[in-house]
Amino acid sequence: MTDRGTPLVELRDISIAFGGIKAVDHVTVDLYPGEVVGLLGHNGAGKSTLIKCLSGAYQADSGEVYINGERAVIENPRDARRYNIETIYQTLALADNLDAASNLFLGRELVSPRGLVDDVRMEAETRKIMARLNPNFRKFNVPVSALSGGQRQSVAIARAVYFNARILIMDEPTAALGPHETQMVAELIEELKAQGLGIFLIEHDIHNVMKLCDRASVMKNGQLVGTVNVNEVTDEDILGMIILGKQPEKTA
Repeated sequence: MTDRGTPLVELRDISIAFGGIKAVDHVTVDLYPGEVVGLLGHNGAGKSTLIKCLSGAYQADSGEVYINGERAVIENPRDARRYNIETIYQTLALADNLDAASNLFLGRELVSPRGLVDDVRMEAETRKIMARLNPNFRKFNVPVSALSGGQRQSVAIARAVYFNARILIMDEPTAALGPHETQMVAELIEELKAQGLGIFLIEHDIHNVMKLCDRASVMKNGQLVGTVNVNEVTDEDILGMIILGKQPEKTA
């Protein structure tokens, strides 16, 4: 592979244990701008724990995090946000009774010079970011509980991007979505890549990884089995990494 410059993110030699059991054991993964890296493995493999060391939910016992080649200190989610890291959890953390704009600015509301919440400006800003990410989004004035799964993902992604995310952590973004909704999320991810964001995608579905990711890092029993270029391997190769903990055979 040609030299790609400095990674956007590097998790270097990360280890973390709970009650004497190593959940993550000396794992190194990286991520470049405009790239999606899938993190795979059985439940308990350590992928979510590893990524929580980046999102600030956990602190690693050892190892280092580098952002744009510089050592980063991430002790909590607020620190992660300062490094333009945003996490979109499977639950999406949306307030069902509020509309898209109110969710986008939840806890970070825009206010008028008189100190009142500026609903008009918040809706205008929401329409602007949605025009960039999902031009077909039209339901600005209904509670997000009335939106489809793909539309709800759009709102969660728009919130992250509006507040200058450069590094996005997505936890199974297409889980429980139908084919049309899954395609909508795939298009959103392509748009984010085009804008130079880097995305860590925690996934169980190998087909989604093959479709959405540039590289895949597979974990087993807290250790990194390996990282592969998706276009150089098959579904079976990745399955073998997950189940057997073996790197794919090199073909001549």
